[in-house]
Amino acid sequence: MTRALVLRAAGVNCERETLLALEQAGAKPDLLHVQQLVDAPARLDDYSLLVLPGGFSYGDDIAAGRVLGFELRCFLGEALASFVARGGYVLGVCNGFQVLVDTGLLEGVSARPSERTIALTANVSGHYECRWITLRNEPSACAWLDAGALWPTPVAHGEGRLMFKDTQALERLRQRGQIALRYVTREGGAAEYPQLPNGSTDAIAGLCDPTGRVFGLMPHPERNVAPWNHPHWTRSAPRPSGEGLEFYRRLVAAANR
Repeated sequence: MTRALVLRAAGVNCERETLLALEQAGAKPDLLHVQQLVDAPARLDDYSLLVLPGGFSYGDDIAAGRVLGFELRCFLGEALASFVARGGYVLGVCNGFQVLVDTGLLEGVSARPSERTIALTANVSGHYECRWITLRNEPSACAWLDAGALWPTPVAHGEGRLMFKDTQALERLRQRGQIALRYVTREGGAAEYPQLPNGSTDAIAGLCDPTGRVFGLMPHPERNVAPWNHPHWTRSAPRPSGEGLEFYRRLVAAANR
């Protein structure tokens, strides 16, 4: 059985939904405060999946995810890099994605923040965006995702616009298969606002590292695990679960070892 560690800190508020999604997906999750992991980094050895849930860690002071990202980079950088190197999986959702970007784990530059080439910044609309959108799984290094699948999920963020240092940085991600999710219309076409809620470059909603084991996305799949989570569930065809649960099932299965 996949053992998953859900990390919390002050301001994180999606840990309960995340624990439930992992449990329903077949994992055995534990909840741990970041300071407990800082005090004993070897605890990571007991897990094959680390999850950074959504919320507003440390009130998003300075910038979204910046303080928690700094903590992880400074106090757990080597432990996290070793965790991924030995085959561990890392998932960051919304604020967790912002934290992952700040650590550099998605780019493999966790010890050199000045070399990072991606960032998540304020939405083009200039305000918080909260609605249901449609995602498309892209062909990527994440072999555990079903490329081409469309699925609905909610977004809820103020700083979700993915940007890059230059066009070369974006092209490197394409070549390495790191573009994992895009915002699209319900039919799978090119999305514009509001289906593209934040103005993210190339409509990218989720990225992975070159191994496919470190994954970050802005939308919240843990908020679509039950059939009735979707606001249109009474008008849709019956389904045994929300589409977000399949995302977690695939991730948990991939991390099982």
